Amino acid sequence: MSQSIVMKQVTKTFKGEGVETHALSDVSVEFKSGEFVSVVGSSGSGKSTLLSLIGTLDRSTSGEILYDSVSINKMNQKQLADFRFENIGFIFQQFHLIPTMTAIENVMAPLFSRKVPYDKKKRAQELLDKVGLGDKFNSLPSQLSGGQQQRVAIARALVHEPKWLLADEPTGNLDTATGELIFSTLSSLNQEKGCGVIFVTHDPSLAAKAARMIEMKDGVIVADREGSTI
Repeated sequence: MSQSIVMKQVTKTFKGEGVETHALSDVSVEFKSGEFVSVVGSSGSGKSTLLSLIGTLDRSTSGEILYDSVSINKMNQKQLADFRFENIGFIFQQFHLIPTMTAIENVMAPLFSRKVPYDKKKRAQELLDKVGLGDKFNSLPSQLSGGQQQRVAIARALVHEPKWLLADEPTGNLDTATGELIFSTLSSLNQEKGCGVIFVTHDPSLAAKAARMIEMKDGVIVADREGSTI
């Protein structure tokens, strides 16, 4: 199901008011099919930029990004949108749930404008069950805790069966115990569904629980090593 991601000499530079900021500098790295990788670093280290480029939310200044040898660099916006739907699920620090929609409607939201060969509501129900929210189908976000809202967001990210889950500080707004629960949920989904996970965090202790841990500083990768067994 999954696929490899290869970044070749990727640089991202932001320009503003005569100042250039090198968010990523000549980064080359491979993420292997189905693996769980944490990316750790302080604020400004480049980890979120790395994720946004992999997720096609932004374009690199130079270099190339390949999904199973297919380059995303020359895709237009329509092609990128279709590519994201077919391949990538996003989870963010801010849950980005629609406040007027129930949990099940939020999970179904990515499918509303798409024709799919399965029952959308049934898929959403199954995923809410999977993340332990089978009794919260009709709850609004305001009726859920932060951890429950993030689990709804995880179910939403999975609803179109992506090959990769990209999680940008998904535990940043949660207490330690809830953050560890979210990490454990993603780990279990990685093992059960075979989708790759790239988990960005500023928490070294949480990052070390992944099978592989990448450390970033000043826009470059300074360490790439095995973590503990998930």
